[in-house]
Amino acid sequence: MVTSGSGADAGATAVRLRLAVGRIARKLRQAKAGASGLALSEMSVLARLDREGASSPTVLAAAEGVRPQAMAVTLAALEERGLITRRPDLSDGRRAVVSIEPAGRGLIADRRSESARYLADAIESEFSAAERQVLEAAMPLLDRLAERL
Repeated sequence: MVTSGSGADAGATAVRLRLAVGRIARKLRQAKAGASGLALSEMSVLARLDREGASSPTVLAAAEGVRPQAMAVTLAALEERGLITRRPDLSDGRRAVVSIEPAGRGLIADRRSESARYLADAIESEFSAAERQVLEAAMPLLDRLAERL
């Protein structure tokens, strides 16, 4: 076991941090997806297209860890809502390229703002001023950890 000078077990801290961050991320995803009327898988694909740019259905399926058939259903739902567009690949007409539409980008931006508000409301209502200061003081450490991973 790895310990710091204060006696904190790095392994135990890592497990607790992973669980807490996982729960926070899961709750934010659920809140974002539920508010938009989209399934979690649809929000995930939309966010990926926003973050990484246009892609093929095959690449999206692999990145999301789903079968191509499941991705086809997800893409059809997003396309029906006008959030994405599928076009033939100019270099290979047999393939399609999926890109996010302005409506999809707007939805993602709105959800990010809602996530920040959701977090802010929880922090404001659940933590004392002193606890909020401790949380804020931990941010540089969490940022450094994120950069290290």
